[in-house]
Amino acid sequence: MNGDRLRAVIADDQALVRTGFGMILSADGIEVTAEAADGAEAVAAVRRTRPDVVLMDIRMPGMDGIEATRRILAEDTAGEIRVIILTTYDLDHYVYAALTAGASGFLLKDVTPEHLVAAVRLVRSGDALLAPTITRRLIERFAQREEALPSSGPHRDLSGLTPRELEVLRLLATGLSNAELAERLFLSPTTVKTHIGRILSKLELRDRVHAVVLAYESGLITPGGTAEGAFRDA
Repeated sequence: MNGDRLRAVIADDQALVRTGFGMILSADGIEVTAEAADGAEAVAAVRRTRPDVVLMDIRMPGMDGIEATRRILAEDTAGEIRVIILTTYDLDHYVYAALTAGASGFLLKDVTPEHLVAAVRLVRSGDALLAPTITRRLIERFAQREEALPSSGPHRDLSGLTPRELEVLRLLATGLSNAELAERLFLSPTTVKTHIGRILSKLELRDRVHAVVLAYESGLITPGGTAEGAFRDA
């Protein structure tokens, strides 16, 4: 990470959107290192400034946001850059494409300034974020096996996880936060965070959202397996 100050790149083909998001982030102390009007510019900006987080529009001229995300994260050998997809289009196939490309978040453009800032800070800390309505639909569709998602990666064997790690992954996939996991398992939040870190490392996953996808792909979670309180609108 680039020191203590969070740094971001904004990629959107509308100048007013870039300006607006830039003002919101700057007002909260987040440095906007570059702006981009299309995917190719976004890739170049990330190479040049090495931000912590990229706010990426989907529909842009030339290279779209999905392909730009794929290229950026393929080059991110340190695994430190996080991408949040921002779009006005609440369509399922964009969610699938964004997750497959490695995005850590997916928000609609009508997000409030407070939620936008919180999202940027959340993914920088290593968590993953999806808009609650999108999260519900994604998990529901995936649980029903109506449309399979492409694999999150080559390592889908869960046999390397300990029984406790499997338990943490199962509860994580139901939407519980670290605090809720700690309460449910009678563990400290620090211990829960350690377990999650080991799970992501063993399965070679970028973040929590890809762990959720893998839990459903592997059959660890089945339809109806969500926990009470999961996917709150908070």
